[in-house]
Amino acid sequence: MDLADIITKEQIITDLRATNRWEAIDELTDNLVATGKISPPHREAVIAAVKKREASMSTGIGFGVGIPHASTDLITSVVAALGRSRKGVDFDSLDNQPVSLVLLFLVPQGQFQKHLHTLANIAKLLHNADFRQTLEQAPDSAAMFQAIRSHGLK
Repeated sequence: MDLADIITKEQIITDLRATNRWEAIDELTDNLVATGKISPPHREAVIAAVKKREASMSTGIGFGVGIPHASTDLITSVVAALGRSRKGVDFDSLDNQPVSLVLLFLVPQGQFQKHLHTLANIAKLLHNADFRQTLEQAPDSAAMFQAIRSHGLK
């Protein structure tokens, strides 16, 4: 599964307003509601699931990357939203550095292997310094999406 299979350019926020991980989760979830990936009545439950997971241990993996995620029975396929922060988001990261790229993804409940596989592949992709730099410097969501499509996620 490629990251481009679960994200569109409409699911990319080029200038996150969030200053902390909780606000980033809200903002990215709102994007998934606005793009029709999450039903509006399910917004609060999805946010609660992601924040519960995040509260157990930060998904700020270092290198300016945060990958908040959760499993939920409120979706039928894997969905994601990507946010970029120019000023940095306090994510309580492993390296104590602010996060500039936040990728929120959701996996349907009961798909544990898909969840682990998706998380591992996203982490591997975002660990690539050249790829992160391309996303950080892209002028708009279309350019960010093109970078995602060209790098692919295997």
